[in-house]
Amino acid sequence: MLPTLRQLQYLKLLAEHASFSRAAEAAHVSQPALSAGVQELERILGAPVVERTRGNVQLTAVGAEAVRRAEDVLARTEDLVEAARSAGRPLSGRFRLGIIPTVAPFLLPATLPGLKSAYPGLRLFIREDLTPRLIAGLKAGQLDAAIIALPYDAPGIDHAHIGHDEILAVAPVGHALAVPGAIGPGSLSSSELILLEDGHCLRDQALAAFDIDPPKGDDVFAATSLHTLVQMVGSGLGVSFLPEMAVRAGLADNPAVVTRHITPKGARAVPSREIVVAWRSGSSRAAEARLLAEAMAQD
Repeated sequence: MLPTLRQLQYLKLLAEHASFSRAAEAAHVSQPALSAGVQELERILGAPVVERTRGNVQLTAVGAEAVRRAEDVLARTEDLVEAARSAGRPLSGRFRLGIIPTVAPFLLPATLPGLKSAYPGLRLFIREDLTPRLIAGLKAGQLDAAIIALPYDAPGIDHAHIGHDEILAVAPVGHALAVPGAIGPGSLSSSELILLEDGHCLRDQALAAFDIDPPKGDDVFAATSLHTLVQMVGSGLGVSFLPEMAVRAGLADNPAVVTRHITPKGARAVPSREIVVAWRSGSSRAAEARLLAEAMAQD
Protein backbone atom coordinates (compact mmCIF):
# COMPACT_ATOMS: atom_id res chain seq x y z
CA MET A 1 0.00 0.00 0.00
CA LEU A 2 1.01 3.60 -0.58
CA PRO A 3 0.25 6.61 1.60
CA THR A 4 -2.74 8.67 0.48
CA LEU A 5 -2.53 12.39 -0.19
CA ARG A 6 -4.86 12.92 2.74
CA GLN A 7 -2.49 11.11 5.09
CA LEU A 8 0.45 13.17 3.82
CA GLN A 9 -1.57 16.34 4.31
CA TYR A 10 -2.37 15.31 7.89
CA LEU A 11 1.33 14.78 8.60
CA LYS A 12 2.28 18.11 7.04
CA LEU A 13 -0.30 19.96 9.14
CA LEU A 14 0.84 18.10 12.25
CA ALA A 15 4.41 19.23 11.59
CA GLU A 16 3.26 22.83 11.13
CA HIS A 17 1.03 23.03 14.22
CA ALA A 18 2.78 20.56 16.58
CA SER A 19 -0.65 19.68 17.93
CA PHE A 20 -3.21 17.05 16.93
CA SER A 21 -6.12 19.32 17.82
CA ARG A 22 -4.83 22.34 15.88
CA ALA A 23 -3.82 20.16 12.89
CA ALA A 24 -7.29 18.59 12.87
CA GLU A 25 -8.88 22.04 12.95
CA ALA A 26 -6.73 23.15 10.01
CA ALA A 27 -7.68 19.98 8.09
CA HIS A 28 -11.38 20.49 8.92
CA VAL A 29 -11.67 16.99 10.40
CA SER A 30 -12.12 15.60 13.89
CA GLN A 31 -9.05 14.92 16.00
CA PRO A 32 -9.75 11.14 16.10
CA ALA A 33 -9.96 11.10 12.28
CA LEU A 34 -6.63 12.86 11.92
CA SER A 35 -5.01 10.65 14.54
CA ALA A 36 -6.29 7.54 12.77
CA GLY A 37 -4.92 8.81 9.46
CA VAL A 38 -1.47 9.37 10.98
CA GLN A 39 -1.53 5.93 12.60
CA GLU A 40 -2.40 4.34 9.25
CA LEU A 41 0.49 6.24 7.64
CA GLU A 42 2.83 4.86 10.29
CA ARG A 43 1.55 1.35 9.59
CA ILE A 44 2.22 1.78 5.86
CA LEU A 45 5.71 3.21 6.44
CA GLY A 46 6.50 0.64 9.11
CA ALA A 47 7.87 3.25 11.50
CA PRO A 48 6.53 5.97 13.84
CA VAL A 49 6.45 9.48 12.35
CA VAL A 50 5.72 11.39 15.57
CA GLU A 51 6.60 11.08 19.23
CA ARG A 52 3.51 11.59 21.33
CA THR A 53 4.19 13.13 24.71
CA ARG A 54 1.87 14.97 27.05
CA GLY A 55 1.13 18.36 25.52
CA ASN A 56 3.80 18.02 22.86
CA VAL A 57 4.14 16.45 19.41
CA GLN A 58 7.58 16.01 17.89
CA LEU A 59 8.53 14.47 14.56
CA THR A 60 10.79 11.44 14.46
CA ALA A 61 13.63 11.28 11.93
CA VAL A 62 11.37 9.22 9.67
CA GLY A 63 8.59 11.74 10.18
CA ALA A 64 10.81 14.71 9.30
CA GLU A 65 11.94 13.02 6.09
CA ALA A 66 8.34 12.08 5.28
CA VAL A 67 7.25 15.70 5.74
CA ARG A 68 10.00 16.92 3.44
CA ARG A 69 8.92 14.53 0.71
CA ALA A 70 5.22 15.08 1.39
CA GLU A 71 5.58 18.83 0.82
CA ASP A 72 6.95 18.17 -2.66
CA VAL A 73 4.25 15.61 -3.48
CA LEU A 74 1.45 17.88 -2.25
CA ALA A 75 2.89 20.92 -4.07
CA ARG A 76 3.06 19.02 -7.35
CA THR A 77 -0.46 17.71 -6.85
CA GLU A 78 -1.77 21.23 -6.27
CA ASP A 79 0.11 22.31 -9.39
CA LEU A 80 -1.67 19.58 -11.33
CA VAL A 81 -5.09 20.69 -10.12
CA GLU A 82 -4.45 24.37 -10.86
CA ALA A 83 -2.99 23.56 -14.29
CA ALA A 84 -6.05 21.49 -15.18
CA ARG A 85 -8.42 24.21 -14.02
CA SER A 86 -6.63 26.92 -16.01
CA ALA A 87 -5.95 24.81 -19.12
CA GLY A 88 -6.33 27.11 -22.11
CA ARG A 89 -6.90 30.07 -19.77
CA PRO A 90 -3.47 31.24 -18.54
CA LEU A 91 -3.32 33.41 -15.42
CA SER A 92 -6.88 32.66 -14.42
CA GLY A 93 -8.13 31.47 -11.07
CA ARG A 94 -6.05 31.53 -7.90
CA PHE A 95 -2.39 32.56 -8.16
CA ARG A 96 -0.32 32.90 -4.99
CA LEU A 97 2.41 35.49 -5.48
CA GLY A 98 5.14 36.41 -3.03
CA ILE A 99 7.10 39.66 -3.26
CA ILE A 100 9.93 41.24 -1.29
CA PRO A 101 9.18 44.46 0.66
CA THR A 102 11.82 46.54 -1.16
CA VAL A 103 9.93 45.96 -4.42
CA ALA A 104 6.25 45.57 -3.48
CA PRO A 105 5.22 49.21 -2.84
CA PHE A 106 6.93 50.45 -6.01
CA LEU A 107 6.27 47.73 -8.60
CA LEU A 108 2.75 46.60 -7.72
CA PRO A 109 0.92 49.95 -8.04
CA ALA A 110 2.51 50.46 -11.45
CA THR A 111 1.74 47.00 -12.85
CA LEU A 112 -1.34 45.51 -11.16
CA PRO A 113 -3.97 47.60 -13.04
CA GLY A 114 -2.60 46.51 -16.43
CA LEU A 115 -2.24 42.91 -15.24
CA LYS A 116 -5.86 42.82 -14.06
CA SER A 117 -7.03 44.31 -17.35
CA ALA A 118 -5.08 41.76 -19.41
CA TYR A 119 -6.15 38.80 -17.26
CA PRO A 120 -9.57 39.60 -15.73
CA GLY A 121 -10.02 36.03 -14.47
CA LEU A 122 -6.88 36.19 -12.33
CA ARG A 123 -7.38 36.01 -8.55
CA LEU A 124 -4.08 37.19 -7.15
CA PHE A 125 -3.17 36.45 -3.53
CA ILE A 126 -0.10 38.48 -2.53
CA ARG A 127 2.27 37.73 0.35
CA GLU A 128 5.01 40.22 1.20
CA ASP A 129 8.04 38.72 2.93
CA LEU A 130 11.83 38.44 2.91
CA THR A 131 13.53 36.41 0.19
CA PRO A 132 14.54 33.34 2.25
CA ARG A 133 10.97 32.78 3.42
CA LEU A 134 9.57 33.33 -0.07
CA ILE A 135 11.98 30.76 -1.51
CA ALA A 136 10.95 28.32 1.22
CA GLY A 137 7.31 29.01 0.34
CA LEU A 138 7.97 28.24 -3.32
CA LYS A 139 9.68 24.96 -2.53
CA ALA A 140 6.94 23.94 -0.09
CA GLY A 141 4.20 24.67 -2.63
CA GLN A 142 2.76 27.51 -0.57
CA LEU A 143 3.43 30.02 -3.36
CA ASP A 144 3.07 29.72 -7.15
CA ALA A 145 5.69 32.39 -7.87
CA ALA A 146 7.62 35.15 -6.12
CA ILE A 147 9.09 38.48 -7.17
CA ILE A 148 12.62 38.68 -5.80
CA ALA A 149 15.88 40.48 -6.59
CA LEU A 150 19.05 38.88 -7.92
CA PRO A 151 21.83 38.08 -7.28
CA TYR A 152 20.54 35.51 -4.81
CA ASP A 153 21.65 31.91 -4.57
CA ALA A 154 18.54 29.71 -4.77
CA PRO A 155 19.07 26.17 -6.13
CA GLY A 156 15.96 24.54 -7.54
CA ILE A 157 14.43 27.88 -8.51
CA ASP A 158 13.95 29.20 -12.06
CA HIS A 159 13.20 32.80 -12.96
CA ALA A 160 12.17 35.27 -15.67
CA HIS A 161 13.37 38.85 -16.00
CA ILE A 162 11.22 41.86 -15.06
CA GLY A 163 13.81 44.62 -15.08
CA HIS A 164 17.08 46.03 -13.78
CA ASP A 165 17.04 48.38 -10.82
CA GLU A 166 20.02 50.66 -10.26
CA ILE A 167 21.21 51.09 -6.69
CA LEU A 168 21.78 54.75 -5.75
CA ALA A 169 23.48 56.45 -2.83
CA VAL A 170 21.36 58.63 -0.54
CA ALA A 171 22.82 61.22 1.84
CA PRO A 172 21.57 64.08 4.00
CA VAL A 173 21.69 67.60 2.61
CA GLY A 174 25.00 69.23 3.55
CA HIS A 175 26.88 65.94 3.61
CA ALA A 176 30.12 65.67 1.63
CA LEU A 177 28.43 63.19 -0.75
CA ALA A 178 25.57 65.59 -1.46
CA VAL A 179 27.55 67.62 -4.01
CA PRO A 180 26.21 67.50 -7.60
CA GLY A 181 27.33 64.66 -9.87
CA ALA A 182 28.01 60.97 -9.47
CA ILE A 183 30.18 59.76 -6.63
CA GLY A 184 32.94 57.16 -6.65
CA PRO A 185 32.42 53.79 -4.94
CA GLY A 186 35.30 54.44 -2.55
CA SER A 187 33.50 57.46 -1.13
CA LEU A 188 31.28 55.28 1.04
CA SER A 189 32.52 53.77 4.28
CA SER A 190 30.86 51.28 6.59
CA SER A 191 31.31 53.54 9.61
CA GLU A 192 28.56 55.95 8.55
CA LEU A 193 26.21 53.54 6.79
CA ILE A 194 22.57 53.07 7.68
CA LEU A 195 21.31 49.77 6.32
CA LEU A 196 18.17 47.73 6.25
CA GLU A 197 17.95 45.07 8.91
CA ASP A 198 19.77 41.83 8.28
CA GLY A 199 17.69 39.52 6.09
CA HIS A 200 16.87 42.07 3.38
CA CYS A 201 18.66 41.03 0.19
CA LEU A 202 19.05 44.69 -0.88
CA ARG A 203 21.38 45.18 2.09
CA ASP A 204 23.73 42.43 0.93
CA GLN A 205 23.45 43.35 -2.75
CA ALA A 206 24.37 46.99 -2.10
CA LEU A 207 27.34 46.11 0.09
CA ALA A 208 28.60 43.57 -2.45
CA ALA A 209 28.18 46.03 -5.31
CA PHE A 210 30.37 48.59 -3.57
CA ASP A 211 32.90 46.18 -2.01
CA ILE A 212 32.01 47.30 1.50
CA ASP A 213 32.25 44.96 4.45
CA PRO A 214 29.12 44.90 6.61
CA PRO A 215 29.35 47.12 9.69
CA LYS A 216 29.98 45.20 12.90
CA GLY A 217 28.86 45.80 16.44
CA ASP A 218 25.63 46.54 18.26
CA ASP A 219 25.77 50.27 17.61
CA VAL A 220 25.02 50.01 13.89
CA PHE A 221 21.88 51.85 12.78
CA ALA A 222 19.45 49.48 11.04
CA ALA A 223 16.11 50.35 9.45
CA THR A 224 13.09 48.08 9.19
CA SER A 225 11.94 49.53 5.84
CA LEU A 226 13.08 51.86 3.08
CA HIS A 227 10.67 54.53 4.33
CA THR A 228 12.30 54.42 7.77
CA LEU A 229 15.75 54.42 6.19
CA VAL A 230 15.03 57.66 4.29
CA GLN A 231 13.80 59.32 7.49
CA MET A 232 16.98 58.28 9.32
CA VAL A 233 19.18 59.64 6.53
CA GLY A 234 17.17 62.86 6.45
CA SER A 235 17.80 63.25 10.18
CA GLY A 236 21.54 63.28 9.51
CA LEU A 237 22.28 59.88 11.05
CA GLY A 238 24.30 58.66 8.08
CA VAL A 239 24.23 57.67 4.41
CA SER A 240 22.68 54.69 2.68
CA PHE A 241 21.43 53.14 -0.56
CA LEU A 242 18.08 53.26 -2.34
CA PRO A 243 16.81 51.28 -5.34
CA GLU A 244 16.02 53.45 -8.34
CA MET A 245 12.41 52.21 -8.47
CA ALA A 246 11.85 53.63 -4.98
CA VAL A 247 13.30 56.97 -6.04
CA ARG A 248 11.11 57.05 -9.16
CA ALA A 249 8.10 56.34 -6.96
CA GLY A 250 8.89 59.47 -4.91
CA LEU A 251 10.36 57.89 -1.78
CA ALA A 252 13.30 60.31 -1.82
CA ASP A 253 11.12 63.39 -2.38
CA ASN A 254 12.34 64.73 0.92
CA PRO A 255 14.07 68.15 1.14
CA ALA A 256 16.43 66.75 3.74
CA VAL A 257 18.00 64.09 1.47
CA VAL A 258 19.71 63.86 -1.90
CA THR A 259 20.34 60.83 -4.13
CA ARG A 260 23.41 60.30 -6.29
CA HIS A 261 24.40 57.82 -8.99
CA ILE A 262 27.55 55.86 -8.22
CA THR A 263 30.35 55.62 -10.74
CA PRO A 264 31.19 51.95 -11.38
CA LYS A 265 34.65 50.79 -10.41
CA GLY A 266 36.88 49.97 -13.39
CA ALA A 267 35.06 47.89 -16.00
CA ARG A 268 32.30 46.86 -13.63
CA ALA A 269 28.67 47.58 -14.48
CA VAL A 270 26.63 50.22 -12.72
CA PRO A 271 25.58 48.80 -9.32
CA SER A 272 22.13 47.31 -9.72
CA ARG A 273 19.89 44.39 -8.88
CA GLU A 274 17.78 42.33 -11.27
CA ILE A 275 14.08 42.04 -10.46
CA VAL A 276 12.64 38.67 -11.50
CA VAL A 277 9.65 36.41 -11.14
CA ALA A 278 10.85 33.14 -9.60
CA TRP A 279 9.18 29.72 -9.36
CA ARG A 280 10.01 26.20 -8.29
CA SER A 281 11.84 24.23 -11.00
CA GLY A 282 9.40 21.81 -12.60
CA SER A 283 6.31 23.75 -11.55
CA SER A 284 3.35 23.33 -13.88
CA ARG A 285 2.72 27.07 -13.50
CA ALA A 286 6.09 28.06 -14.97
CA ALA A 287 4.50 29.30 -18.22
CA GLU A 288 2.12 31.50 -16.23
CA ALA A 289 4.99 32.86 -14.15
CA ARG A 290 6.76 33.83 -17.37
CA LEU A 291 3.59 35.58 -18.58
CA LEU A 292 3.48 37.42 -15.28
CA ALA A 293 7.06 38.62 -15.77
CA GLU A 294 6.23 39.82 -19.30
CA ALA A 295 3.18 41.71 -18.04
CA MET A 296 5.27 43.40 -15.32
CA ALA A 297 8.37 44.06 -17.46
CA GLN A 298 10.04 47.40 -16.67
CA ASP A 299 13.02 47.52 -19.06
